[in-house]
Amino acid sequence: MVTGSVLQQETLGEEIRKVLTIAIPVVLAELGWMGMGIVDTIMVGQLGARAIAAVALGNILFYSVAICGMSVLLGMDTLVSQAFGAGERDDTRKSLWHGLVLAALLLPLVTGIILVLVGAMDFVDVNREVLTDARPYVRLLLLGLAPLLVYAALRRYLQGLGVVRPVMFALVSANIVNVGLNWVFIYGHLGVPAMGIEGSAIATFVSRVYMALVLVAAVLLLESPKAQGEGRWRIFLPELRRYDPARLRQLLALGLPAAGQVSLEVGVFALVTVLAAKFSTVTLAAHEIVLNTVSNTFMVPLGVSAAASVTVGHAIGRNDKEEARRVGFICLALGGGFMSLAALSFYVVPERILGIYTRDLDVIRAGLPILFVCAWFQLFDGLQSVATGALRGLGDTRTPMLVNLVGYWMLGLPIACILAFPLRWGVVGLWIGLSIGLILVGSSLLWFWHRRSRVH
Repeated sequence: MVTGSVLQQETLGEEIRKVLTIAIPVVLAELGWMGMGIVDTIMVGQLGARAIAAVALGNILFYSVAICGMSVLLGMDTLVSQAFGAGERDDTRKSLWHGLVLAALLLPLVTGIILVLVGAMDFVDVNREVLTDARPYVRLLLLGLAPLLVYAALRRYLQGLGVVRPVMFALVSANIVNVGLNWVFIYGHLGVPAMGIEGSAIATFVSRVYMALVLVAAVLLLESPKAQGEGRWRIFLPELRRYDPARLRQLLALGLPAAGQVSLEVGVFALVTVLAAKFSTVTLAAHEIVLNTVSNTFMVPLGVSAAASVTVGHAIGRNDKEEARRVGFICLALGGGFMSLAALSFYVVPERILGIYTRDLDVIRAGLPILFVCAWFQLFDGLQSVATGALRGLGDTRTPMLVNLVGYWMLGLPIACILAFPLRWGVVGLWIGLSIGLILVGSSLLWFWHRRSRVH
């Protein structure tokens, strides 16, 4: 009995180590992704509340669509990780090439949708001054959409293989590039005229190009026979001559529901930001700062979610359902544990958190009650994110989409609107409604993972 217990502990310890080996670099990568937005908000914030509000609206219009487009590529997680777990390396390269084809097909579609949304803002009751500043900012962000989609496809491939350090390096180092270029273009240095928020968008574009090039180099080095020293490893470029409609359909069958889930989640927060724009500039600025804060904490379980997708997918590829279930619950414990600590920090040091973004006392005062509301859903936000990744590793991308539809759009959003407008609770009412929806989503996805991962 003692020997069996020791062996079981060793197995558990090894699985935790494998999860953390993938999760930690991906978490750092996700924090690097959010770091760009935070840095942009802080550096633009020196220009005043109107600049913060314009960047908030512009980012929502751009990223709410761009992230959904990138999410269509999430089907690569399942196919690449399961093929890698089964030892089918040629199949992983096949998914890479078709992922790049899919990225190219998504570019004009995503661009068109963003431009339509920007034009549609004329018919929405938002602050005119903020909208005037946001429009050129969004158009400049569109320059970076193509490298962003290429980056997304390459990232999904590398993560599916469990090769995550290049992803971490790309995003962390891109922040250094972004900070330097923000300093040059926003404020006007080194002989460059000050461009304000448009300068921030130009810095973001250059950073996106840099990120894509880093991952291109990483994939080429990974697939080089010289780099691996094995004859079975070959450069992936010969896959360019092969096109399989069935593989593209597989990617879409998995990716479209995953993108639907992300669209529903991102969309509800985007709509709430548009609704928050009906209030004062100070209120919208406070909303944006809180949204940045909770998005930043969310990056940790999102990184753990990627680890869950990869490790569960590898186990399924090896036909080891017991391991898939264990690593899924390990990831849920890690993600939920971190978010519980985040919730505690929202209660203990809220002023310091908000003070990172702005010195405007009015904005800080407006943000405090919103941050308190957000503390209630942190645990459930972590659970829903990790459970979504674990289910994706199993090949189930539809369940999270349907749960998000019910939780956010059929329950959370209607409650938010009632609280905010007829009951006049303002932006705090919007966040309370979102919290109710998120608690339902997190609880439901945890239950579905428990049911779907059972070993029969």
